[in-house]
Amino acid sequence: MTEENVIPLDDARKAKALPDPVGYKLLIAIPPKEEKTEGGILLPEDTRRREEAASITGMILKIGPDAYTDQERFPGGAWCKEGDWIVMRSYTGTRIEVHGQEFRIINDDSVEAIVEDPRGIKRV
Repeated sequence: MTEENVIPLDDARKAKALPDPVGYKLLIAIPPKEEKTEGGILLPEDTRRREEAASITGMILKIGPDAYTDQERFPGGAWCKEGDWIVMRSYTGTRIEVHGQEFRIINDDSVEAIVEDPRGIKRV
């Protein structure tokens, strides 16, 4: 399909294109990486893509129906909720791209921490 044949999607239709996680999975939005370094150097697209792939922060968009329901594994209840910013391991989960943005589908027990503001958190 060529670009001339593509019908532009509004935000509502783009949101409907996101997958619904099943079972104990979570859908995570990966924030896009900055185009420039702190010193002002423009980063190439492939470098930004690699950094997104290795990202350790994301926002919980959707939670599967079975996530955090196992009382033995999660006696205190859910570790996070939709809208929370989380820390997870690099390269965790299944990477997907929807309309140019990267998302991940991860297991409920892959959440390592909840953070108020992910800016400034970097992988070392």
